[in-house]
Amino acid sequence: MRLDRWLWAARFFKTRSLAQQAVTGGKVHLDGQRVKAGHTLRVGARLQIRRGFEQFEVVVLALSETRSSASVAQTLYQETEASRRQREHEAELRKTNAAAMPYSDGKPDKRQRRQLQQFRQHQSDHE
Repeated sequence: MRLDRWLWAARFFKTRSLAQQAVTGGKVHLDGQRVKAGHTLRVGARLQIRRGFEQFEVVVLALSETRSSASVAQTLYQETEASRRQREHEAELRKTNAAAMPYSDGKPDKRQRRQLQQFRQHQSDHE
């Protein structure tokens, strides 16, 4: 079975062409090696998949030519425990970093402009 077709059937990517682009772009490795989208996939193979911020390491349990529901797709693979812990840890870090960042709509409001002017005036007075 083709690797890109399995990635699509296992719901890692929305379309087969996105799966194909990910494989050719080096975002998917089979047993630690870069492969082509048409590479034959077998049960027991170990895949490393990068999708945005997430990185999965999965073992192929079954093959499927068709895309079906998410619950069926999850039976096609098993994610390693280390991969699951790492993903959850990185998601938590992203969440805490986002909460620590000050919110900005881009343009400062009237009060913020006045504070900036006062700050700049104060800085230029001390130079």
